[in-house]
Amino acid sequence: MRVNSRFHLLNPVPLFKRLLHQPFFIRLFHWEYWPFWAVYIWTAPAWLYFCMRARSFFFFSASNPSIKNGGLIGESKKDIHDILPKDLIPATIHFPLNTDEDSVLRGVAEAGLRFPMIGKPDIGGKGRGVKILRSPQELLAYAEKATLDFHIQQYVDFTEEIGVFYYRYPDQQKGKITGIVGKKFLTVKGNGKDSLHQLLKDDRRGVMYLPSLENMHREKLEEVLPAGMEKIVSPFGNHARGSMFLDYSDKIDPALTEVVDAISKRIPGFYFGRFDIRFKSWDDLLAEKNFVIIELNGAGAEPTHMYDPRHSLFFAVKEIIRHWAIMCKIARMNHSLGVAYPSFREGVEIFTKDNTDAEKLAAMSD
Repeated sequence: MRVNSRFHLLNPVPLFKRLLHQPFFIRLFHWEYWPFWAVYIWTAPAWLYFCMRARSFFFFSASNPSIKNGGLIGESKKDIHDILPKDLIPATIHFPLNTDEDSVLRGVAEAGLRFPMIGKPDIGGKGRGVKILRSPQELLAYAEKATLDFHIQQYVDFTEEIGVFYYRYPDQQKGKITGIVGKKFLTVKGNGKDSLHQLLKDDRRGVMYLPSLENMHREKLEEVLPAGMEKIVSPFGNHARGSMFLDYSDKIDPALTEVVDAISKRIPGFYFGRFDIRFKSWDDLLAEKNFVIIELNGAGAEPTHMYDPRHSLFFAVKEIIRHWAIMCKIARMNHSLGVAYPSFREGVEIFTKDNTDAEKLAAMSD
């Protein structure tokens, strides 16, 4: 018995498991947590090739003529909102920076918004600066903290969310879906003993987002859930905010393609990008009811089904390049129809402004 006890104390397996649960090792062995550059550096030769094919470093701007910069960077959510079918989007009101409190309260009231609401910066990405607002105090605090123009949107409580990547060549009547990502919100299950904070710390996914969740929920993380009770701790369908992305591309079929095709044709000058959709059920979605378009992303949209933990980095690189090839062809076709590329100077200004906006967005996300 003593030998076994001594062996148990020296057994490296529990220590190894604890090490693998540390964020450093989780990130090391799961590329989905790697920084942007560590993934996209492998695609750089392909991007240069497409630039040469289009004879422009900024060809992406012609992929969606109705969206600023084609939707790669610096596009305004308000401008995109304005071209989306009004019957397919949540009630939304846009505010310029430094809007006073009375105007904010009056604006959301006149728009018929009710709590909870969603606050979003007008220029953003990866869920930065997005926040659920559950009271007038939180709404006004969000408006006061804003460093960019922002909009307030009605929160949609449908439980299903997907991202549908779609493209259509300008000379064709029908488009195609190239991938579907399902989004599983970050959720924990109570055991009647541990706090939300401890449950997240013990969860291999939750621990990766613990700092941002601490900032988001603060003292609420001390709540102890009853045994068996599940709680969504991050209701954002964004990988950077904790959602697990699952590849649902096997759900692509003619019926869904027809639904998305019909929607896209109602959006002038849109040919390439991803619809983020919340809906009640798959049957309702195919019947074109009980769903809303949360966002439309253009040239900067990622084929986010690649983040499914089952997929390798090689698969991700291949999917990125495949979609860039489609975007380049669309941009070249639009360019031949008269859509201009930015000049080199204009292109540099696009990226310079994006860096400035990123700094403001980071301050808004703190």
